[in-house]
Amino acid sequence: MLTEDTASPRVARPLRTYEQMPRFQRVKVSVLGRYMLTNRSEYPCQVLEMSPGDAVVVAPVSGTAGERVVAYLDHVGRVEGTITEVIEGGFKMELAASPRKRDKTAAQLTWLANKDVLNLPEDRRHERVVPDNRHSSVVLDDGRRYNCKIIDISLSGAAIELAVRPAMGTPVTLGRMRAKVIRHFPEGVAVEFASAQEMLTVVQQNLRMG
Repeated sequence: MLTEDTASPRVARPLRTYEQMPRFQRVKVSVLGRYMLTNRSEYPCQVLEMSPGDAVVVAPVSGTAGERVVAYLDHVGRVEGTITEVIEGGFKMELAASPRKRDKTAAQLTWLANKDVLNLPEDRRHERVVPDNRHSSVVLDDGRRYNCKIIDISLSGAAIELAVRPAMGTPVTLGRMRAKVIRHFPEGVAVEFASAQEMLTVVQQNLRMG
C-alpha cells in the first residue's frame, strides 16, 4: 500500500556523466513502480523517460492534467509531482523535489543510463543502489590518496568515478572499506570488498570520507 509519506545484444556507447547532459534532459530508462492518484487509487506503472524534473509514465489510468501523483519507482524511490499532460497509455508528470533530491535523482539516472555499458545486471550478486553521499576517497597501498565519486554500491562492492586506473587486482581502501579492483571502465573502476557486508547502511557509513 502506497502512502503519501512514505536479451538482445546492445551496441556499446560511451559513458555519460549528468553534467554532460543539458539540464533536465530526459534519459531513456525502463523502471517499474507503483503510483497513487489524488483519490488514493493505486496502479502499477513503468517509466520510459525521466529527468530530475519530469518523467514519461506508462500507466493503466492516466489521471487528469494538474492532478497530484505520488509514485515509488525501482532504483529511484519515492517521487511526487503533478500530471502536466495526458498521453496515450499514460501521462507526463513534473516532479516536485528539492535541489538535493534533484541531484540524487540525477546520479540515479546516470547509473540507469550507464548500467548496460558496464554490464552490471548480469554479474551482480547483490542489488546495487546509489548512496546518499557519493563523495569518498581511495587510498592505495603506497599511501597515495584520490578523491572519487561513487556511482553505486552493493553489499559486495562498488563502482566509482576515479581519475586513475589501478591495475586489476590492486588492493585499495575505499573510505574505510578494504577492497580490490576487479574491473576498469571509461569513467573509473569497479571494486570488490574484502568481505561481503550484511547491511547497506553499514556500507554507506564506511565509505564516507574522513
